[in-house]
This record gives sequence, structure tokens and C-alpha cells, in this order.
Amino acid sequence: MSQFRNLRLFKGKISFLLDKKAIFILAGLFLAAAAVFVVSTGMGEMKISPLTVVKVFFGGGTEMDQLIIKSFRLPRIIIALTVGMGLAVAGGILQGMIRNPLASPDILGITGGASVAVVGFLAIFSDRSNALTVSIAWLPVAAFIGAAVAAFLVYMLAWKNGVSPIRLVLIGIGLMALMKAMTTLMMILGPIFQASQANIWLTGTVYGSTWANVSIALPVTVVLIVLALIAARNLNIQELGDDVATGLGTHVQKQRFALLAISTGLIGTSVAFAGGIGFVGLMAPHMARRLVGSSFGALLPTAAVLGGILVMAADLIGRTMFSPLEIPAGVFTAGIGAPYFIYLLFKTRNQ
Repeated sequence: MSQFRNLRLFKGKISFLLDKKAIFILAGLFLAAAAVFVVSTGMGEMKISPLTVVKVFFGGGTEMDQLIIKSFRLPRIIIALTVGMGLAVAGGILQGMIRNPLASPDILGITGGASVAVVGFLAIFSDRSNALTVSIAWLPVAAFIGAAVAAFLVYMLAWKNGVSPIRLVLIGIGLMALMKAMTTLMMILGPIFQASQANIWLTGTVYGSTWANVSIALPVTVVLIVLALIAARNLNIQELGDDVATGLGTHVQKQRFALLAISTGLIGTSVAFAGGIGFVGLMAPHMARRLVGSSFGALLPTAAVLGGILVMAADLIGRTMFSPLEIPAGVFTAGIGAPYFIYLLFKTRNQ
């Protein structure tokens, strides 16, 4: 027990154990995330030194520096951080709830539901000249509704005297295949403009993020992550199996529904403002597990910070390495995720 420290709040009414190792690792990751945030803010066609970036954060710097950083770069980087954290925590919740290390936002078809909604939005609200008849600002709303509908369908179809992890996975895989087929069909039948625009969104990008996006995505994601941290102990119990969890007095189905609702909210919000950025929800929890162990009280916040770093770094590479072209961040998260899992496979095989 020397590794843990007991923290009591409100005269002992609330108490929990803090893992000292996890605290140090989290502190290091927060510093790394802050460094990536500052460096990313200063990089672009006009380079700004990290010291000047920090000055701008505190109201200093020239008017040009403030304009570039506050108006153009900060919203994009904050959305990248927010989306990465949301997808990572959602992936960690799904892996714990389903008790499958390969679970991710894609496997339940939730991301697919958002994709169908986006492509359908572009198809329905495009006129013969390929121009949208409504504001593009409604696109995130369509994505969120699509993700929520997909999650509702998965839960309802998987219900049979309760919802078991295996049924969630099987129904989710089937729904994911259906959503991908519908998305592809609409892209083929639709105009080229629609297909190209939808393809960029499906790959995943934070291009064009605004403060209006931040004002919605950031508070929603923060609230849902706090709820996920509160529910972390339920995930630890559910990993023991439904019978053991029920024997300990846990309301398994109610908790499973609440966890699925939290993860759906995180996925829907992330996909709505950044598209289908892949591998973050699958990769970040695995990386966190190797750093702090499998207890979700430490795993979820660690995964959140790692997810934020991954998406910020992917976006930084995408908009600087091939300048003046901008490559969607989702290309690089997949490029990082695939080699990482191949490495994990070989390391596990050699153990």
C-alpha cells in the first residue's frame, strides 16, 4: 500500500486512493501536452517563438501575433486537444465496459452513424450546382444526431434481458458494416463535390475550427470526462464479470447504460467537430495501460492527456510538414496507430 496515498474530503465522507506513480506520470504528460500546445500554436506559415506565444497568452505580443494566435490557431489547437481527450476516454470506457482490448468508438458503429449523417446532410442540402442550401455550421449537429441514433440502435438491438458485452460487440460490428455501406453508396451516387468534401471529413480534420466550436465542444467534453472519472470505479467492478459485479451489489445494466451514454456523448461531440479521426480511441487507452496499469481511475485521465497529445501532434504534422498543402490529422493518427499495434503484437508474442 506504500504506492498509494489515501485522500479524504468533506470530513471523510468522500475518500479515495491516489496512485503516486500515476500522479508523477500524469504530471509529466501534462507538461508534455503543454509543450506540444505551445509549439503547435507557434508553428505555421508565420513562425512565432514559444516565448512570444506564452506572452500572447498573458496579453502581450504584437497585434499581429495576437491576431494569428487568438483568431486563427488557438481554436484549432483547442479543438484538437478536446477531440483527442474525448475519443481517448470514450475508447477507454468501451474497452472496460465490453472487456475487450480491441473495442473502440468504431466497433459499435457510433462513428459510422455520424458518417452517414454527414454524407446524408451533404446530399440532401446540396443543389444542382453542388452548393449547400443551408449553413455548413449545421454539419456538426447532423454528426452528433447520427452518432446518438446509432448508439440508441445498438443498445436497443442488443437488449435481451439486459445488455451483455458480447451482444454489444456483435450488433455494433453489424451496424458498422451497414453504416459504411450506406456511406459509400451515398458518396458514389452523389456529386463529386460532395464525395470529396465528405471524404476529407471522414478522414478526420480540425481545419476551420472556430471559437464557436470551442464554446460547445470544450465544456461538453469536460463535463462528460468528469462524469467518466466518477464512474471509473464501476468500470473496475464490471471488468470482474457480470456475476461478480451483481454479487457486489452493483446495478450492472443501469451502469452500462450510463457508461454507454457518456461514451456516445464524447464520440458524438468529437466526431461532430473533427470528423472520423481514427485509432485515438483504440491506441491511447493501450498506451495509458502500459504506463499506469489497468485501474480506470488512473487509466482514463492518462489516456485523455495522451489522446490530446496525439491529435495535436498529428494536426501539427499535417499542416506544417507538407506546407502549403494541409493533410487531415486522421491520416497521421492512423499512421502512428498501425505501427504501434504491430509493435505491441510482436512484443506480446515474444513474452
